[in-house]
Amino acid sequence: METINFATRWAHVLFGIAWIGLLYYFNFIQGSYFKKASAEALADAKKHLAPDALWWFRWAAMFTFLTGLMLLMGVTKLGLINDYTVLGVLLGTLMFLNVWLVIWPNQKIALGLVDGDAPVAAGKALLASRTNTLFSAPMVCFMLAGPHLSGGYGYGWGSMAMWVCVLIIGLLEANAIVGKQGPMTSVRGVIGSSVLLTAVFVAVLKLL
Repeated sequence: METINFATRWAHVLFGIAWIGLLYYFNFIQGSYFKKASAEALADAKKHLAPDALWWFRWAAMFTFLTGLMLLMGVTKLGLINDYTVLGVLLGTLMFLNVWLVIWPNQKIALGLVDGDAPVAAGKALLASRTNTLFSAPMVCFMLAGPHLSGGYGYGWGSMAMWVCVLIIGLLEANAIVGKQGPMTSVRGVIGSSVLLTAVFVAVLKLL
């Protein structure tokens, strides 16, 4: 069992690197390139590069999620769930759902793979992608903090601080579906927002 647990953790980290690496590529590199590319280069990238990158992106997300579920079942049986673990799992799950239910369906329209309003779809995909980038720093923080920092509740309902964080996450996810980019319009803005959100969550968990 110890070998299986280690192999699952290794796979989870490996798939996670691929997923978040591609998320950052889309947000920090490809988006900027698309704005500057010539019409011919843009058309070629949308036809060949972006669909291939999105294939790796969504399946890396899928296998990160599945291996994460396997790890969650293990720590649940051992009673090792705490506030950090719950919040990390929540953020990771929302990010996974954003990939498959928002980003990929709308990117198919934006890239012309299926019919639809391409500009509207592109905006929806971008906002969800920006939100996933926003969630990425606190998600990794919580995943690392879970086994190492105090703040747990075993099989209870969690602390008030945890539920405040859950409320904040819920509002941000609602914005990802029907809201606006706000400070996440720029790369610098979304990076700064992600770091700030991490600091806010840690402060809430430590002070409340």
